[in-house]
Amino acid sequence: MSRGAAGWCCLVLWLPTCVAAHGLRIHDYLYFQVLSPGDIRYIFTATPAKDFGGIFHTRYEQIHLVPAEPPEACGELSNGFFIQDQIALVERGGCSFLSKTRVVQEHGGRAVIISDNAVDNDSFYVEMIQDSTQRTADIPALFLLGRDGYMIRRSLEQHGLPWAIISIPVNVTSIPTFELLQPPWTFW
Repeated sequence: MSRGAAGWCCLVLWLPTCVAAHGLRIHDYLYFQVLSPGDIRYIFTATPAKDFGGIFHTRYEQIHLVPAEPPEACGELSNGFFIQDQIALVERGGCSFLSKTRVVQEHGGRAVIISDNAVDNDSFYVEMIQDSTQRTADIPALFLLGRDGYMIRRSLEQHGLPWAIISIPVNVTSIPTFELLQPPWTFW
């Protein structure tokens, strides 16, 4: 009975308080901002995994977003050293979302952002779910639109950079709408 009462109290008082107290859940969005390189200095939208992975307990003002090598991150990473204590950007495909998350976690990553492998995807979020292995992962796992992932990787390649610098998570409710710089290729 008290469990239900606490849930109702949370709902009645203020929904964002409930989200902050219990972490992000399915159908919630999480935002991050690319700080460098400047040509993709936008606020990107991602969705958390449905039934695996952790939540962000800390806001990272500046942390590296490191593209995994190989991009699908289904096994040993040749740049795993650079992913330690950072966030990995990986591509969908080759193995389960959970497998990718575990590979990044085993390399010491703080989180993983998995972009769709369909680079023309600029509007459809995939629901990342647990595979049938009964394994778990503790780090946050987020899904990013394919076009967004492609544009981040392309910018890094054009500038010869090994990683982007991002801020994550970003509270977009505190940013005036006219200052909310979202990627121009993504329209809602």
